[in-house]
Amino acid sequence: MNLRSVDLNLLVALDALLAERHVTRAAERVGLSQPAMSNALSRLRRHFKDDLLVRTASGMEATPRGQSLAEPVRNLLRQIERMLESDPGFDPAIAKRRFSVRLSDVLSYLVLPQLCADIADAGRGLGLDVVHLPPLQTVDALEKDDIDLAVSMELQHSTSIKSETAFADKMVCVMRKSHRLASRRLTLDTFLAERHVRVSMSPTDLRFVDDVLAERRLKRNTALNVPHWLVVPQILRHTDYLAVMPARLADKFAQKALVVRDLPFASAAFEWKLYWHRRHDDNPAILWLRTQFRTACQSLK
Repeated sequence: MNLRSVDLNLLVALDALLAERHVTRAAERVGLSQPAMSNALSRLRRHFKDDLLVRTASGMEATPRGQSLAEPVRNLLRQIERMLESDPGFDPAIAKRRFSVRLSDVLSYLVLPQLCADIADAGRGLGLDVVHLPPLQTVDALEKDDIDLAVSMELQHSTSIKSETAFADKMVCVMRKSHRLASRRLTLDTFLAERHVRVSMSPTDLRFVDDVLAERRLKRNTALNVPHWLVVPQILRHTDYLAVMPARLADKFAQKALVVRDLPFASAAFEWKLYWHRRHDDNPAILWLRTQFRTACQSLK
C-alpha cells in the first residue's frame, strides 16, 4: 500500500471513534465538527471494507474488525506522539496533549481536584483521561504505553517500570459522631463486636486490615460490602456501622459529621506511589505531568 494515498489523520479519528463509540463525543475529543467526524467514519468504512461501528439498542458497538484495530491504532498513535515529542521542550501553554493516568476512586477524590485546577491553569490544550485498572492490568498498561502514569501501591513490576513515593498513608477507623464509641477508646473487642462496612474491591482493606486480623484468627463482622469508597460516608452517617479506610481519605470525610479513630491493633503504614515506564524518564511532557502530580500530592500533607 502506498502511504501517500492514505490520510493518516483518519487514524486519529478512528482511535477516538473506537474509544468513545459515539460520533459527537469522538468529534469533541479530537476537535472536529460532528459532520467532519461522520465523513471520517464513512471514509474509514470504505478503506477497511467494514462498518467498524454499528448501532445497537444500547448505543454504537465496534464490529470484530473494529475491535481488532483498537489496540494497534492506539499504540501506533502513541509511538508517533513519542517521536514528535523528541523536542527537549514542552510548553503546556501551547501544547495540545491528552494524558492517560491510572487512579482509583480514592486517589481521584484526593488528588484530581487540585491536579485538574493546575492543569487547567497551565494550558487549554491539555486533557486528562483517567482509568481505574487492577494492579496487573496497570503494569501491563504501562508496559504497552496505554497509560502515561499510574498512582497505586505495591505494584509488582519489572525493572522497566520506575516509581517514586507520592505520599504516606495508614488505615484508620471511621464512624459517625453520634456513635456510642465516638467518645470512647476503641478496643479490639469493641471493634470486632461492631458491624462494619467493607469496600470489597479495595486492596488496602484486605492487606492492612482483614489479612492482619486473619493472622490472629480474627475477622470483622461485615454487615455490608460495597464496591466503591464514596458511598461509605453517607452510609456511616445513617448507621452505627464502622469502616476502615486510608487516613488521607478519612480526613476528608471527617469534615462530614464523622469521627476518625486509630485502629485497635498494629497495622503497617504504607505509601502511594507514582509509576511510569523508564522509556519516559526524559520525556518532557511526562516529566511535567509527574511534577503536577507531585504538587497535587504535596498539597495533601
